[in-house]
Amino acid sequence: APDGVDAQVDRGPGGQVGPRYQAPPAIEARGFGGGAPDGGAAGVPTAVGPGRGAAGVATAVGTPGEGSGVAAGELVGGEDGAVRALRAVLRDFVVVRDLDEAQALLAARPDAVAVTAEGDVLGAHLAHGGSAGAPSLIEVRAAVDEAAAELARLDARRETAVARRQAAQARREEAGALVEDLGRRRRAAEQARAGVAQQLGRLAGQAKGAAGEAERGASAAAKAQDALEQALAEVEECAERLAIAEEMPVEEEPDTAARDRLAADGANARQTEMEARLQLRTHEERVKGLAGRADGLDRAARAEREARQRAERRRARLRHEAEVARAVADGARQLLAHIEVSLRRAERERSAAEHAKGLRERELDGARGRGRDLKGELDKLTDSVHRGEVLGAEKRLRIEQVEGRALEEFGVEAAALAAEYGPDQPVPPSPPAEGERLPEDPEHPRNLPGPFVRGEQEKRLRAAERAYQQLGKVNPLALEEFAALEERHQFLSEQLDDLRRTRADLLQVVKEVDQRVEQVFTEAYRDTAREFEGVFSRLFPGGEGRLVLTDPDDMLATGVDVEARPPGKKVKRLSLLSGGERSLTAVALLVSIFKARPSPFYVMDEVEAALDDTNLQRLIRIMEELQESSQLIVITHQKRTMEVADALYGVSMQGDGVSKVISQRLR
Repeated sequence: APDGVDAQVDRGPGGQVGPRYQAPPAIEARGFGGGAPDGGAAGVPTAVGPGRGAAGVATAVGTPGEGSGVAAGELVGGEDGAVRALRAVLRDFVVVRDLDEAQALLAARPDAVAVTAEGDVLGAHLAHGGSAGAPSLIEVRAAVDEAAAELARLDARRETAVARRQAAQARREEAGALVEDLGRRRRAAEQARAGVAQQLGRLAGQAKGAAGEAERGASAAAKAQDALEQALAEVEECAERLAIAEEMPVEEEPDTAARDRLAADGANARQTEMEARLQLRTHEERVKGLAGRADGLDRAARAEREARQRAERRRARLRHEAEVARAVADGARQLLAHIEVSLRRAERERSAAEHAKGLRERELDGARGRGRDLKGELDKLTDSVHRGEVLGAEKRLRIEQVEGRALEEFGVEAAALAAEYGPDQPVPPSPPAEGERLPEDPEHPRNLPGPFVRGEQEKRLRAAERAYQQLGKVNPLALEEFAALEERHQFLSEQLDDLRRTRADLLQVVKEVDQRVEQVFTEAYRDTAREFEGVFSRLFPGGEGRLVLTDPDDMLATGVDVEARPPGKKVKRLSLLSGGERSLTAVALLVSIFKARPSPFYVMDEVEAALDDTNLQRLIRIMEELQESSQLIVITHQKRTMEVADALYGVSMQGDGVSKVISQRLR
């Protein structure tokens, strides 16, 4: 489309977007629309171009001249009233030859709308694509049939390809799972190797520290050994001095101070010896512990080195397994290609086999059908023979029973009874029925015996048996019963007359109630419909809404349809609207009912939950109007709705699980 022109497109199946082509074009221009109920932009010019079912089809006659446009209204013919109306609608539309002339016209007249002979529509803010010709119905049906056949063939190919792809995908997933498993195992081995190396370094540091501590313990033990040897020497020297002192002759009493000093020196020497021995034993134990710890660290280091070697071998094995897996994957891909070739060959062979199988199955079905027909005829013949035999046996048994009954009841044999009352004997006339008079002429056929006809005689027998059964037994209380029934009949007749009068009264009351209900409903409907149009136009600026009766002739059984047409839309059904539009339409109906039949109280439960700020403000203005004559109780979570309230009541639950009501008066 040229610069500054909005091209209108259609969205086809699958979400594809393409230009709208259709001819001849049906033109319908609309002005500026209001704000969308869902918070859309307000005041956006909308245009509805060529489309099926659009009203106001303008049929162009003639061809535009060379290099100049022709007003579309001048090309319209028909009745004067319709022509004037269409010219008024098409006053801004000009028919041109091609798009170049259309662009030139728009450059000269930006307010005009150019329509080409091919059905293209160009304007300052709209552009529609068109098509000058339309295929015939036969061509369309042929194209549809060809497309259906091609679609069926492609569906079959797609199903086969999907099956093969699924099988290949399954094999590919198995190979991928194997590769992923090998990768996981390789990564786990690398992590284990890194952990072993880290632990080995830590143990090497610990071994170095233990070795230093062992050296320090050895030097301390050597020092303790030297101190012990020195203390032993001092003890020996003291002992020698004590022995010498004891062997010397005692000329005079020795000095007690010297003796005490020597005793103290001996005690100190013994104490020093004991401390030296304890320190030596302590250092020996520490040296042994450090030696054992060093041995343990050496063993751990050897174990870590062995684990590292095992990890290296495992990593090499995993690397080999990964190479094997890659080789397996390559082989799987080659095998998949071979399998696809085999599948195609098998598909052809299967098709041929299925064709041959179909031929054999049809032959087998035909043979089975002939066999079933023959078997059915045989069964019919067998059943007929069996029924004949059974009927013959039943007839013989019945004849025997009749002969025995005639002999027992009448004492007459069957032959004599047949000779006297057989079908060859004339039958006496039937007695007259109730109310019937026989002819007086004795020679009249009604008074003469007639030939035996089985059907007539069986009919006479059944009539005689019914008359006999109707007589029943003799009832001596028949008169009393008749009197009781007559009294009962009179009582029921009076009750029936009373019920009929009551029914007539009730029907009259129902009629009056229906008239009153119809009157009240009609008035309420008219008031509500009038208010609904006003409220809807306020909630949907630029839109149209109304209430329509489904059966206007029967106001007692009619339903009410809500027609809603938001600005910028053609839809009327509520199911085609968005959630906010449906919610706002329901609120419009509710408010119209409130205005038609006011009430002292209105209770609304979150009616504005699905509305945006623009539509919420419109609803709040209507609530403020209702607030002047009635009291509104609104349950809401919207802050803007709370701002216009006179009092707020909040329900809150604390930690103890008990609900509390908090109230605040705003005005």
